Amino acid sequence: VQLQASGGGLVQPGGSLRLSCAASGSIFSIDAMGWYRQAPGKQRESVAVIVRGSTNYADSVKGRFTISRDNAKNTVYLRMNSLKPEDTAVYYCNLRTGPYAYWGQGTLVTVSS
Repeated sequence: VQLQASGGGLVQPGGSLRLSCAASGSIFSIDAMGWYRQAPGKQRESVAVIVRGSTNYADSVKGRFTISRDNAKNTVYLRMNSLKPEDTAVYYCNLRTGPYAYWGQGTLVTVSS
């Protein structure tokens, strides 16, 4: 299984970005798919995850970020609105199937004026 993430970049505070993550390979079922992030000097944290159809958001992004999934394309999206400097991080896509977990390569999001 491979995950290809895209969509990061530099954006001003209050701006928006959309991240995409496409999964490829032998995928029979997906138990969870979502986004994590790691800021400099901090641990990786969960941002938004779809678990068997239910969505879970970190408190810090509720109301600003929206996760969605295209099952036909095995792709998950993260729409990020009202971005803040503290959202600056490398964002990683994650997929879980059975006992296995896969990570994408990470895409950098920088929120700065």
